[in-house]
Amino acid sequence: MPSLYLSPSTQENNRYAGGGTEEEWMNRLADAMEPYLSASGIRYVRNTPDMTAASSIRASNAGSFDLHLALHSNAAPEGQYGQVRGVLVFYFPGSVQGREAAERIRAELEAVYPIPSKVRAEPTRAIGEVRKVRAPSVFLELGYHDNADDAAWIRSSLDAIARAVVLGLTVYFGVPFLEPRPARAAVVDVDWGSLNIRDRPDPSAPVLASAYDGAALTVLGQWQGWYVVRSGSLVGWASADFITLV
Repeated sequence: MPSLYLSPSTQENNRYAGGGTEEEWMNRLADAMEPYLSASGIRYVRNTPDMTAASSIRASNAGSFDLHLALHSNAAPEGQYGQVRGVLVFYFPGSVQGREAAERIRAELEAVYPIPSKVRAEPTRAIGEVRKVRAPSVFLELGYHDNADDAAWIRSSLDAIARAVVLGLTVYFGVPFLEPRPARAAVVDVDWGSLNIRDRPDPSAPVLASAYDGAALTVLGQWQGWYVVRSGSLVGWASADFITLV
């Protein structure tokens, strides 16, 4: 299963035009992303508001993640406060995977940002969460929080932005995008020893774990003949033919 380090902003002093802070609204965005990530079978670890950019980088580097995704909003330079709009999707220059992930997310954000021509993907070496993390990294600047129109767009469009970002992630990771649905209790129903829980919805995909007949599962999503399931702390794909909802 794809693994993501999700790093919403911890910048509590960056005020939004119209109210709130960058830390508050980017954490609300991360909250909105979580159901989409779970439904689509993307595992994630998330930082916490009491962390810093430096501790988020350390936590990301301590794990084994397929992508590091930082959620931020921007501020215009002095003398241009409130006058600049746009979305920037940063990646590290020379990172083929980082650039691909950035372009996939950019394409989906164009569909939900009011001025699509102002959504751009750009390389940078200036940002720590791009330069210092081991995993391929994407750093989102989702509008300018000192601009009243951009700030209002973020506040009113959290679900649309969350959906767009996760849709871009599923395209990048090559997994189906699934709409969130209520989690369902289920049990394994096989006539032999155990059911394989796989990395992807493919009978040849690597096996992450096995669940014995009668074992309890939680179904998080469904795609064709497969379920996204949680077994303990593990999330993976299993054939729906051998799972009974309860």
